[in-house]
Amino acid sequence: MSHVPPRSASETQFLKPVLEQTRRHLGFEPNSLLTMAHMPHVALAFGLLMTTVRGGDLRSAWNQIADHVPLPDDAALNVEPALLQLAAFAASVGAGCRYCQAHTSHTLEKMMDLPAPKIADLLRHEQSPHYSPRERAVVALALAAAQVPNAADAKHFAALREHFTDRQIVQIVAILGLFGFLNRWNDTLATTLESAPRDFAQTALESLAWSPGKHQGTCT
Repeated sequence: MSHVPPRSASETQFLKPVLEQTRRHLGFEPNSLLTMAHMPHVALAFGLLMTTVRGGDLRSAWNQIADHVPLPDDAALNVEPALLQLAAFAASVGAGCRYCQAHTSHTLEKMMDLPAPKIADLLRHEQSPHYSPRERAVVALALAAAQVPNAADAKHFAALREHFTDRQIVQIVAILGLFGFLNRWNDTLATTLESAPRDFAQTALESLAWSPGKHQGTCT
């Protein structure tokens, strides 16, 4: 059983063009897309990404969905940016991507004012006084979800539900999915790490035994 139930067809009229296209390919409406629909723009953006990656006509795809794009959600429904960024960092640690670990931690400290000791305590989040219960729930899911095979289970979602709505849980899983893409992208290509995040990570991520590894280079 899905940890977050998919939305019904009656709730997802905004997805009609994407679902029709998917139905032509698969012969049915995938529950994965209907679950993304808890955060409508994620489902629509995913449909456009799939069209693009498969070499389809993005302009045509956009024209088909443009009239169906819902108004933006109330910003108050969103998970706060710093917590989403923390999820991205934890996912990158779980996946082992040194490039994304450096980028996400550097952003947490430089742009979101997350204290360096909190960043260093990521793998000790359960005991660390720097982490709140809601942050621990997000980090635990991110670390588990990044493993291969995926180790996320019902207990992670039970912990999340003490603090977040279904829509917010979908947003958290969406950031983990996005960084799953970026972790795979940058680790596969051995993307050269820029100097600012590299220099930050060499000091701030000492507790994670971080090194640039394959991402070492001269790109600035």
